[in-house]
Amino acid sequence: MTVVRVAAAAYGVDFLPDWAAYGAKIGGWVAEAADAGAELLVFPEYAALELVALLPAALHHDMLGMRPALQDLLPGFLGLHARLARQHGVCIVAGSFPVQNGNSFTNRAHVFAPDGSHTWQDKLLMTRFEAEEWQISPGEGVRVFALDLRGGETLRFGVAICYDSEFPDLARRMAEGGAELLLVPSFTGNRAGFTRVRVGSMARALEGQCYAVHAPLIADAPWSYALEDAVGRAAIYAPADNGLPEDGIVAEGGWNTPGWLIHDLDLALTRHVRADGHVLNWRDRTAAGERATTAEAMNLGVGVVL
Repeated sequence: MTVVRVAAAAYGVDFLPDWAAYGAKIGGWVAEAADAGAELLVFPEYAALELVALLPAALHHDMLGMRPALQDLLPGFLGLHARLARQHGVCIVAGSFPVQNGNSFTNRAHVFAPDGSHTWQDKLLMTRFEAEEWQISPGEGVRVFALDLRGGETLRFGVAICYDSEFPDLARRMAEGGAELLLVPSFTGNRAGFTRVRVGSMARALEGQCYAVHAPLIADAPWSYALEDAVGRAAIYAPADNGLPEDGIVAEGGWNTPGWLIHDLDLALTRHVRADGHVLNWRDRTAAGERATTAEAMNLGVGVVL
């Protein structure tokens, strides 16, 4: 039996006075989850934008100007998370950061191994806000991460950042690459946006017959146009089938309630559902693709008369 304890952050944004305060806050969050036995920690999309508070006030509402200014804080951000991952022996999916790539910027979630090394998953589909106002560009392709668990087995997971979770092809490629767990860090400014990501995540769990872990940003930050309002609740979803919740919700936190949602995920359950569930969505994806022919237009005024 493979059980992994995961921690999904409903991360509340604060106006922090300096880097030391930021380091202490992130350090406290990681220590709390690690002390509770979590091996895999996921922070929300754009949680790193809390660092905007450390920039000059003139940049707090300057969407384009804050992007290059944040790059000066990136080395410290990476070093902090690497140190915490090593210190606590955990895997951390850090809050995503707008990283400069040449003349463009990418929404990047850095993934830190327990030894402090790191890689990343970029967001691949931009919302209108990102594309039109913030000029964020799609990043590199789909990745699957292999994490050696304390029990000796290996967990493979993917990261679908917010809007990416609303498109089946991306998560399917992750699952076909071996992912049994989908992490969904999100930043949504209203309940409708949160619902879109929630429904997308539940659909990806259903299609892939896997777990999906949703980590939302929580913000009431009028001091920065980049953040302003962010709403949601941390949650874990699964296919509604043998041994799993009938409503597809494994666990969830309170609405707009900052804190960790920590839960043990038994991968034997989702593996069994993939192999012998009431339905076999994962197996039947191939047939569904083959039978999805170009739609034939049917004029209901002209048909076969019986």
